[in-house]
Parts: sequence; C-alpha cells; structure tokens
Amino acid sequence: MKTENPLKTENPLKSEAPLSPDDRYGRLRDLLAAGAGVLLVTVAVLVGRAIQHANGSLRVQWPPLLASWDPHVGPGTPAAVVVAVAVIAYGPVLAARLPWRGLLLTAWTASLAWTLSLALIDGWERGVARRLTTKHEYLRVIDRFDDIGAALRGFDDHILIGPPGNWPAHVAGHPPGATLTFVGLDRIGLGGGAWAALWCLLLAVSASVAVLITLRALGDEHLARRAAPFLVLAPVAVWAGVSADGYFAAVAAWSVTFLALAATRRGCRGAMAGGATGGGAKGIWAPALVSGLLFGLTCYLSYGLTLIAVLLLAVLALARTARPLVPFLLGASVVPLAFTLAGFNWWDAYHLLVERYYQGAGGVRPYGYWVWANLACTTLAAGLATVAGLRRALSAAPGAVRTLRPGSGTGRDPADAAQRLGLLALAALLALLVADLSGMSKAETERIWQPFVLWLLPAAALLPDTARRGWLTAQAVVALLVNHLLWTGW
Repeated sequence: MKTENPLKTENPLKSEAPLSPDDRYGRLRDLLAAGAGVLLVTVAVLVGRAIQHANGSLRVQWPPLLASWDPHVGPGTPAAVVVAVAVIAYGPVLAARLPWRGLLLTAWTASLAWTLSLALIDGWERGVARRLTTKHEYLRVIDRFDDIGAALRGFDDHILIGPPGNWPAHVAGHPPGATLTFVGLDRIGLGGGAWAALWCLLLAVSASVAVLITLRALGDEHLARRAAPFLVLAPVAVWAGVSADGYFAAVAAWSVTFLALAATRRGCRGAMAGGATGGGAKGIWAPALVSGLLFGLTCYLSYGLTLIAVLLLAVLALARTARPLVPFLLGASVVPLAFTLAGFNWWDAYHLLVERYYQGAGGVRPYGYWVWANLACTTLAAGLATVAGLRRALSAAPGAVRTLRPGSGTGRDPADAAQRLGLLALAALLALLVADLSGMSKAETERIWQPFVLWLLPAAALLPDTARRGWLTAQAVVALLVNHLLWTGW
C-alpha cells in the first residue's frame, strides 16, 4: 500500500491536476496540524487569562503574548494590506521566474516593505522612533559608555537588581556587544531612536536573503524559490520591526549562511549570481572565517544565541563535511578574545544574569504554563503555514536522517534536497525546544526567538504548490490581526 510522501513537491508552473488519495490525505493532515496550532493558541489565551486574573503571576496583559488589547489602525495599514495582497497574488510566480540576483533583491525589498508597513500601523513615533528608547532599552545607557573600557570592566557590577545604577532589563539581559552597537551608532552621529530602529530594521530584513542563499547552497535553487514568499510574508515581522532581536537574528543567520557556503565550497559571488561552486582552500577559508566571526559576535549580542551552534552543526552534517571547522573556530575566537582582553568575562556575566532573571519577572512567571505557552507564541510568530510545513518535515524525519549516512546517495536528487530543508528546519526547532526547556525563556519568546523562528519558516516550502496562496493568506491574516488588535510591547 502506498503512503504519502510528505516532502513531495510539484511544479509551480504546472496546471492543477486531480489529487490522488495520498495527496488529499496529506493536505488533510496539513489542515489538522494548523488546527492543532490554532487550538494551542486558544488554550494558551484562555488558561493564561485565568492565571493572570487569579494572581497576576504571568506578568503579561494579554497572555501568551507580551501585549495589551488595543484595536487600532494607522498609516501603515493600507501599505501592509497592499504588500500582503501583492505577495499572495504574484509572489509564487515571481519567485519561480526572476533571475537569482533579482529574487534576492526582491525578497529583501518586499521583506522591508512588509516589516516597515506593519511597524507603521502603530505610527512612526510609537511604532518606530520610540521603540528602542523605553526604560528597558539600550539607548537609555549610551551616556554611561563614554569610557568604553571602564564600562566593560565594570559591566558585571550593574547586572543584579539592588546595587545603585543597575542596568535596564535589556542591557543587563545581554552581553555588552548589543549595547556597544548603539554606542557606536551614536559615536558616528547616528544617535537616537530613529537611527537605531532603522539599523535594526534594515539588518533584520536581510535575514530572508541569508536564508535563501543557505537553502540554495544546501539543497537546490527550486526549493529556495518556493520558500521565498513565506520568508517575506512572515508573521514574525510584527516583532522584527522594530527590535534589537531582529538585528541579532540577522547576524546569526548570516553566520549560518557563510558556513553553508564554506561547507559546499560556494564563493560569495557564485551564491549571489547562482553560479558554480568555487574550489580550493580559498573557497572554504574565507566564508568559514566570516561565519566564525559572526557567530562570535552573535554570542556577545545574546547569551541564548549560543544555541545557533545547533544550526551550524546541522549545516556541516547536511553538507557531510567538517573541513570548514578550523577556519570557523579561528574566526569565532576573535570577538570573545577582544571582549575578554577588554575586561568583560562572558561566563561570569551569564551567571549573574541568571540571578537577575530570577530577581525579576522570571522568578514569578510559572514554568508549568510557559513551557508550553511559549510554543503558542512561536505558532503566532511562525504562522500556520510553518506549522503545516513542520508537520511534513517531522513525518519525513526518519527517512531524511538515513540520507545523511555515508554512501546513501549524491544528495542531488530533489527529494534529498527537500529532506535536507526539512532537517534544517527541525534543527532550528530543536534549538528552540532546548531554549524552552531551560526555563530562561518564560514569555516574550515571540520576540526573543526570532533567530530560531526564521529557520522554521522555510518548512512551508514543503507544502503543495496548489495550496500555496491559501497558506500565504493565512500567514498574512495572522500578522495583520495581531498588529491591528494588539499593542505589542517589549
């Protein structure tokens, strides 16, 4: 008896044919998975409201999201609707037909338009310029970094709540690389909330380009093209615009991308142009060094993003090589060495952060609720199409793992490429689950987990072509409803 191939793909330019029973069952399972996602969010809302009403221990106003009920429209509303309709109507066809460079540029532009228009639903001041100037944010401490060396040496002294001059929540909750970014912008004349927001926004939307290049390097160009509209029209854009976590997600994403280029020996020029692979040691060393450098920076932007190592290991496993490890490790040592020599001890600061976390809301928020409600936040950020795509990736995981064994094939078969895409998405899911079980991510994960959610999104490329516009519509509806009905704060 034949069974459904959950990674079966169709030609996006082929006319629709009658569905086989296996195809119908597969699509029904996709809908059931999406329905399970809706149910999870609904239960998280109802249970969360009951707990919050009873004792206020969740420390959020509209659980499971850090948000408050605030139905509104704004100057970004018409633009967001237009962008959504355009991507749904023309995105799949353009993604299939544009030249590779044109696709990358279009994906970046469309991601920028979608993310910025969502932010402008809240208005320029409220939604963009003032986002990074609140009492918890990095810009509140710029004047305390006049002497950067002294600030780094004394950084640990201000992490805990209690001593005079303790850092705001986001500064204390991250290594100083995050704060130094905004100090650097201020030093070159780009100070203030608007410039900081634009920095985060422009880098955040580049992450979609990084994912496309990675998918092409590890799988094939066809799958990358199928994923492109879902990377653009992602609900997580609600929280990417504008937050420093969107910036962190982009740095982490490009680290994964450059390692994929090194592991598959693709030069940067070939990756942009869609050309052939680059041979020799140079084709490995340069991108591997850059990947390591970016990973080192990632670890000094956010403690939790050390888990990006799961994705980096997945890249090497999918490419079946360890050759980039030496240059990668050399590059990864640069930023930690620089900060250590400057007087900042990452490991000591992390332990102080754990103590600070439990001094604040983290010590009150119940683990028993957030350990599963965090996944409801992820469902809203990733969207129902991603949930359905992950269902297909999970169904095919045992067979996909077998393809990694030596001698299992060349890896050039389209089914193998789809399996590698599925495994990459599952690696991101694994990293996310580890973060969840750690107990250091109770609430606010719709924002904090952007670097992991980004790599879940391509799973939607595994969905049937004839249903893609419907799934894209579902993605847009989630984002538009959240942004218009709620005030999402950080």
